[in-house]
Amino acid sequence: MRRSRKDDKNQRGERSAYDRGLSMLARREHSQRELRARLEQGGYDETEAGEAIKRLGEQKYQDDGRFGEMILRARIAQGYGPSRIRAELRSHGLVESAIRTLLDQADADWNALARAQMRKKYGGKPATDHAERGKRAAFLLRRGFSAATVRAVTHAGVDDLGAAD
Repeated sequence: MRRSRKDDKNQRGERSAYDRGLSMLARREHSQRELRARLEQGGYDETEAGEAIKRLGEQKYQDDGRFGEMILRARIAQGYGPSRIRAELRSHGLVESAIRTLLDQADADWNALARAQMRKKYGGKPATDHAERGKRAAFLLRRGFSAATVRAVTHAGVDDLGAAD
């Protein structure tokens, strides 16, 4: 006779919040907030989830700093600017001081990254008019680049055209 999965699970015993958290962290990094939410969604009570997260942190399996570095590297590689990255890290529950430190230590040339995004989206052609330049500026702002970076990048094509005359 074949047993159902439910019977197997009851016979083995329920997995602890710690084991479930460790299993999630084995697949990819999670922030404390994300891990807590997933454990509580999985039916673990708040105290058990909190204790599991504390233990995982003490054993260095869960580290918000490491999680932040992973997100930062991935988003820079995807071409996002510092404002967008800051907002995402904040949404994952990282504290502002840690976010500031991560962004300050990031080895990223934001102007070069913005120029690369412009080339990828619009090719090497400079903007022909003010409306087109506005479209390009809005694109970079949505990707999280600062106004100063956007101004420098979008006006670079205009300055280059003026120098060629």
